Amino acid sequence: MIAAATLIAFGLIVAGVAFGSAVGDGIVASKAVEAIARQPEARPNIFTFLFLGVGVLEAFPIIALGLAFYLLLVVANVPSLLAHLH
Repeated sequence: MIAAATLIAFGLIVAGVAFGSAVGDGIVASKAVEAIARQPEARPNIFTFLFLGVGVLEAFPIIALGLAFYLLLVVANVPSLLAHLH
């Protein structure tokens, strides 16, 4: 029962992280394109902040995936549960 709940939680975490990261990347990129369209001379500065924003935004999914794998492998101990099935 714990393994099933953990697998569901793992799937929800991974799906939420993927969706949130994709939406966030899209918003940051679209705002950067809008800013460059308004002020083309500020392009290098805008690109710097674009890369900083995307870098910070991508840190959260990496942390969440690490937490999800911790939940899967350590908390629920799924590998040992699967070993007992054979």
